[in-house]
Amino acid sequence: MLAWSQSRGFVYAYYVLRTISNILSQGSILCVSVAYAADVVESGKRAFAFSWITGLLSASHVLGNLLARFLPEKYIFDITIALLLCPPIYMYVFLRETVAYAPRQDEESTWQTRIFRGVSKRYRSMRDAAIIVIRSQTLRGISIVSFFYQLGMTGISNVLLYYLEAAFGFTKNQFSEILIVVEAGSIVSQLLVLPLVNPLVGEKVVLCIGLVASIAYALFYGLAWASWVAYLSASFGVIYALVDPATYAIISQASRSADQGKAQGFIAGIQAIASFLSPLAMSPLTAWFLSDNAPFNCKGFSIVCASVCMVLSFVYACLLKPENWSSQNSDQDNIEEQEAPLLCSSSG
Repeated sequence: MLAWSQSRGFVYAYYVLRTISNILSQGSILCVSVAYAADVVESGKRAFAFSWITGLLSASHVLGNLLARFLPEKYIFDITIALLLCPPIYMYVFLRETVAYAPRQDEESTWQTRIFRGVSKRYRSMRDAAIIVIRSQTLRGISIVSFFYQLGMTGISNVLLYYLEAAFGFTKNQFSEILIVVEAGSIVSQLLVLPLVNPLVGEKVVLCIGLVASIAYALFYGLAWASWVAYLSASFGVIYALVDPATYAIISQASRSADQGKAQGFIAGIQAIASFLSPLAMSPLTAWFLSDNAPFNCKGFSIVCASVCMVLSFVYACLLKPENWSSQNSDQDNIEEQEAPLLCSSSG
């Protein structure tokens, strides 16, 4: 839409289409990618695979920011279209499907029956995903860890530019430079450091290290007394970038092969709820403490509050007892794997 025209009507149409696109794909693309990797990679190497997925995602953010800054504006949307066409073409040519579809038996059914069956199937899938997570102590624990971590980090991300601009006079270019440096460092930590450290200490320790770094990140931002402290705080992003791949690995190890998509999708849904709730509190709280009516002088108080969420996440992470389904239930898993498609409900 924006490549076609950037008039007011087309911009509104773009936001409508983007909203619909986010409803369908926000979060689910990464969930399906992680579940697919779990299908085709053996259990002991999944943390390595997940770290490469998140590392390449960080690399794409860096390259995207660089393209946006240096490309002429009139070419940005045309090049974006070409880039967005690459993933489906690559998937069609190079990736094999891991779902064994059952033969369709409703060719002559009415459309009302098909809709009812589709809704019933989605309901059962969501119910099964909830049961899988609730019955597993590890999945219950990591869902709580993910909720509080996402609650804090999303709140910080939503107000950070506003806070830095009001407190220290940061410009958008300075903020973009910080993000590029942090993303570049996180590429190294996810692609090189995590694969080397994880076999030595395990996913739980990596997760806890990342959460400690996220706490320091939030506290330094919230209590920053000079502009250079913001750069120091941003440097912790190189370490807390390890939280996501460690989380994916713990979820994957605690789930059957046939339940990878359901478990990853359900916990992604919990993270989405946290992402929705966080700005409702963070935005007004940040505006209050940046105003002249603040009860005391702490412009980053809302970010300090967000750090409490990360502390809770760290506490629950320390209590985790990671399971390895493949080592404990390999025989049963092999039997059930023949009866259910591996990505039967990854989009949940």
